[in-house]
Amino acid sequence: MSARIGRIQQRMAEACARVGRDPSEVTLLPVSKTFDDQAIRRAVSLGYNRFGENRTQEIGQKAPLLADCDIQWVVIGQLQTNKAKEVARLAHELQSLDRMELAEALDRRLQLEGRSIDVLVQVKTSPEETKAGLDPDELIPFLRQLSGFQTMRVRGLMTMAILSEDQSAVRRCFAQLRTLRDQARQEGIVGIELDRLSMGMSGDFELAIEEGSTEIRVGSAIFGARDYPA
Repeated sequence: MSARIGRIQQRMAEACARVGRDPSEVTLLPVSKTFDDQAIRRAVSLGYNRFGENRTQEIGQKAPLLADCDIQWVVIGQLQTNKAKEVARLAHELQSLDRMELAEALDRRLQLEGRSIDVLVQVKTSPEETKAGLDPDELIPFLRQLSGFQTMRVRGLMTMAILSEDQSAVRRCFAQLRTLRDQARQEGIVGIELDRLSMGMSGDFELAIEEGSTEIRVGSAIFGARDYPA
C-alpha cells in the first residue's frame, strides 16, 4: 500500500508540475468502499484519517471497528433522502449534496444530533444518465438557498467526469466545474465557501488536477482490486 500511494503521489506531483501548481494544493482522499477495517487501518498507519464511502450502511459497520482511529468519514455516493439520519450521525462530510429535499432532511437530522458538517455540492457535468448531480444552471440558486442553513458548511463542488477514452471530453467536465465555481464565487453568496473542487478518480485524476482539482478520490489504486459480491 505504501508503494501504491507513493506512485499516486508521484503522478499527482507530475500533473501539478505540468500546469505550474504546488502539489500541496491537492489532497488524496482514499475511497475505502468494499474494503475491510484492516485495510483501512493500514492506510491510517500511513497517515490518512479521512476515508470516502458510498454507502452509509458500510460506515455504520466499519465505524465501531475503527473507533480508536479518529476517522473522518466522507460520504461520496449518491444519497437517498431517507439516509440523512445516518449521515447526520456518522459522517464528517457529504460530497454529494445535489437537491433541496436532501438538504432539508439533512438539516433536520443534524439539528436533532446537535451537529454540523462540511458539504460539497455535486454538479452533473457528464451527459451520462447514470451520473448524478445538480444541473449546472441550478447551481447558483441552489447555493443561495443553502446559505440559509446553519448545520451545513458549504466548502466547494464535486463532480464525476464522463467515462470515456476521449481525454478532451473528460477534461471538459473538469473545466466546466472550475468555471462554475468561478462564476459562483463572483456572486459573493454569504456563508458559502468554494475553495474546494473534488474531482478526479483513479482513471482520470491527472486531468482533474491539471484543470484545478483540490482533492482526488482514489480507491483501488490504493487498496488493490475490489472484490465485489456476486
